[in-house]
Amino acid sequence: MPSSKSTSLDFNAALTEKVQIVNETLNRLLAEQREVPENLREALEYTLSAPGKRIRSAMVLWSCELIGRREDGNARTAAAAIEMVHTYSLVHDDLPAMDDDDLRRGRPTCHKAFDEATAVLAGDALLTLAFEVLAERVDDPALATRLISQLAQAAGPGGMIAGQIADLRAENTVGSVEMLEYIHTNKTAKMFRCAALMGGLCGKATPEQLDALGRYGLAMGLGFQIADDILDVSASSEQLGKTAGKDVKAAKCTYPAVVGIEEARELERALAHEAVAALESFGPGAQVLRQLAMALLDRNR
Repeated sequence: MPSSKSTSLDFNAALTEKVQIVNETLNRLLAEQREVPENLREALEYTLSAPGKRIRSAMVLWSCELIGRREDGNARTAAAAIEMVHTYSLVHDDLPAMDDDDLRRGRPTCHKAFDEATAVLAGDALLTLAFEVLAERVDDPALATRLISQLAQAAGPGGMIAGQIADLRAENTVGSVEMLEYIHTNKTAKMFRCAALMGGLCGKATPEQLDALGRYGLAMGLGFQIADDILDVSASSEQLGKTAGKDVKAAKCTYPAVVGIEEARELERALAHEAVAALESFGPGAQVLRQLAMALLDRNR
């Protein structure tokens, strides 16, 4: 947790700045897509304009700044791409065949605001557009290839999709810590690691720096998902911007369900400190990433 009110305000201001950069980049990239049918464009604008936290995209920008001393157009494109993939995953996760939710980021879910078929296609469009912008907007072909590879691995059948299918199959079962770690590592943590690595690649990080950023991102992602599990049983729908209590009703395999809420909070704290420790070699330059890790302990949405 940030050490003082002043520090906390500085962190919040830094995050707000990154959110604005990401939103502007998303709006510009979508506006440049001239051949998108109007009804599909409306659905894409609706989902991308929802008030998301943009944590993964901010991590891309901050990780690039840490290595390269500033974020650039390539990092902004990478941040927008990972946000597109994350948003697609939420649109599909909310579908009746998946978690069947009516509320996301404080708004009706895409399939409720439009219809189920439009939501499926909007998610498909965001996923493919993410790779298109990386291929076409990143000015170094070798960098573009590495960014595309990282994102595909994190979001694909050995990453987020593997975690999502394991999550669905774990419903109404007696869960274990090992099963939870597999689900959360793949469904959530690998995308956080991807964000840190994409930023590091844009900043021209060394292999050692990428290793440290990867460890940071993985710990961050696991802690973030445990926080989500805890909030599902401790926060209101108004706070979350999505339906509270869904995990319990669906008999999902979560940390509070398997180890209890107090042990889940202990694990969340341990992972935040593990993420901070991974950044030791970067010195004071990594302070905002350290603050991000500790800020997760105070999440209420």
